[in-house]
Amino acid sequence: MSKLLRPIIALLIIVCSLLFLSGATLADSNSYSLRSHSRDGIGKIYLNREIAQVMGHQGAGWLERSSRETEEQPSQVVSHLDLKPTDIVADIGAGTGYMSFLMAALVPQGQVLAVDVQPEMLEIIELLKQERHVTNIKPVLASVTDSHLPPGSIDLALMVDAYHEFEYPREIMAGIRQSLKPGGRVVLVEYRGENPFVFIKPLHKMTQKQVRKEMQAAGFVWRETKSFLPQQHLMVFTPANESTS
Repeated sequence: MSKLLRPIIALLIIVCSLLFLSGATLADSNSYSLRSHSRDGIGKIYLNREIAQVMGHQGAGWLERSSRETEEQPSQVVSHLDLKPTDIVADIGAGTGYMSFLMAALVPQGQVLAVDVQPEMLEIIELLKQERHVTNIKPVLASVTDSHLPPGSIDLALMVDAYHEFEYPREIMAGIRQSLKPGGRVVLVEYRGENPFVFIKPLHKMTQKQVRKEMQAAGFVWRETKSFLPQQHLMVFTPANESTS
């Protein structure tokens, strides 16, 4: 009889262990989970949000479209960043460097770190640097889990329509938090997920509520939202352990 019971008991122990581990995973509100992916997602869920597919370098032309200034007002974005001439700023998910070049003009004694996971995008930035004779932009090849920025090295991290595509947002934001200098800021620009009349694919938009939830989980505090853009939120965050002054 005992020989018959042993495999049953062993199976029960395994099942209980799996249930315990599953419960621990569900209890961790910062954990990732997987499901069948939607049309524009990767099937990976973070804080009840499906992460969007990355726009490949094949779409570089869309980032440089002539209508972008009218549609997104990127020049207004950089003018509201309150950059100092000596600031070191990181353009996370830089793509072709559209925002990097705008910021470079405002930090003539500083530097823009143009960070992207696609080497092809960084090659475009290098080409444009040479054509435009810009010397204070440094392309940085990131991985999906690490922006490869040194600790305490940047005054500002800017993410324009990029955060929602990060495959490992928790890890990326933890690294960015470490890379900020004292008093450093994080600025996210995302299409307004609350507005159904912003005709962007749903997974490529984010609500303020969702952004603030994810930034709080990453150890950041919301400071303000600027609403001057026609279709996007501009949200400012600082590390949670810093004062509001």
